[in-house]
Amino acid sequence: MGRETASTVIWFRRDLRTDDHPALLAAVEEAESTGGRVAPLFVADSGLLARSGSSRRRFLAGNLAALDAGLEGALTLRKGKPAEVVAAFAAEVGATTVFATGDCAPYGRRRDAKTSRGLGDRGIGLSLVSSPYAVAPGRVRSGQGTPYRVFTPFRRAWADHGWPRPSEAPGTVAWQARDSDVTIDEISGDEGTAMLPVPGEQAAKEALDRFLSGPIHHYDDERNRPDHEGTSHLSAYLRFGVLHPRQVLSRLGTKKAETVFRSELAWREFYADVLWHHPDSAWEPLQAIGRHVRWDTGKVADERFEAWSNGRTGYPLVDAGMRQLRAEGWMHNRLRMLTASFLVKDLHLDWRRGAALYLELLVDGDLASNNHGWQWVAGTGTDAAPFHRIFNPTLQAERFDPDGAYVEHYVPEARGFGYPAPIVDHATERVEALGRWEEAKLALAAEGR
Repeated sequence: MGRETASTVIWFRRDLRTDDHPALLAAVEEAESTGGRVAPLFVADSGLLARSGSSRRRFLAGNLAALDAGLEGALTLRKGKPAEVVAAFAAEVGATTVFATGDCAPYGRRRDAKTSRGLGDRGIGLSLVSSPYAVAPGRVRSGQGTPYRVFTPFRRAWADHGWPRPSEAPGTVAWQARDSDVTIDEISGDEGTAMLPVPGEQAAKEALDRFLSGPIHHYDDERNRPDHEGTSHLSAYLRFGVLHPRQVLSRLGTKKAETVFRSELAWREFYADVLWHHPDSAWEPLQAIGRHVRWDTGKVADERFEAWSNGRTGYPLVDAGMRQLRAEGWMHNRLRMLTASFLVKDLHLDWRRGAALYLELLVDGDLASNNHGWQWVAGTGTDAAPFHRIFNPTLQAERFDPDGAYVEHYVPEARGFGYPAPIVDHATERVEALGRWEEAKLALAAEGR
């Protein structure tokens, strides 16, 4: 195709929507002011795709297809290193500016800095507008100007800071389409087996409507019951920016259940803020004591990890959670905490092994929320649960799946013969876990002497 003139590029990343999209609106405004057009681009970053499991790749592909339809078929898909691809594409379409939503994760920040330099070498600007969060990470600080490391004061400051109301989608846009060099199917990869949410912006809005018309009214009581439909099921849409948190927050009132749900959204923003200030905390303990916890390794440890990851621990609720993860690419949050606690405190395995598996399997896998959630369980992160808070799988089942409906759905054989005996004794391993924590405390004290 020959060279055509366009004044702006909109580079889509974790913002696969057209409503409430400040970067897209800025691109359209600049194009209209110059009489040019808007060229929408998505870059299939081979490095990121390689680290994404089949569920996330399939859901990404579905959302790209839906976005392309919303852009009248104008979305260009290119593959390669973003810094090189974006600069080449911008030059190809004659753009003077590339607009994108800011990325707050460590890799994204490095990528954007490199891309900005590459564009600058060609006389093209990179304009980062807004972020995937209601309040961009780094904005909320204490009265002393320091980042928060405890959730509750962060939540208060976050709420006081506030956020703008969602904006509308742009009206009629003069799009500029170019040839793609990678297909939706190639981005999707293998077919996979997990049953995923319906992709696309319209599906996300409908999911939000369903939640606000029913489950939200009992969210404070029901959110911990995996046997009930008490959660929002919005996490995958938020992960890919098919829905922005502003669009959710703008529809919440002041009732107790709505306040509780708003607080859950604040946790997501808190963890993003922590990662912004402490990028190494993605895979390294935030708390120094975490460097001294003794984790099991070797053949038996690997066998136990395999049993845990495939839902064969002999503890029905733990196994149900892990089987839901593999079947749906999603797991109820109560079960995320329980299964994580079991891996770390009953099996004495490094939280990073579990975090990596979750990121591989979860369709909503998000580095900040996932890994800091694991650190919360392991007692090594911000707002860390006291290490002696060790989830008892049997008591958790009695409290949160009292009729056994959740277990029955995912582990139907648990009530009959042939279900394996527990691979460890919870009471014994609880004592062992607490002993190892005391060892870590002594090692940390010795380090400081």
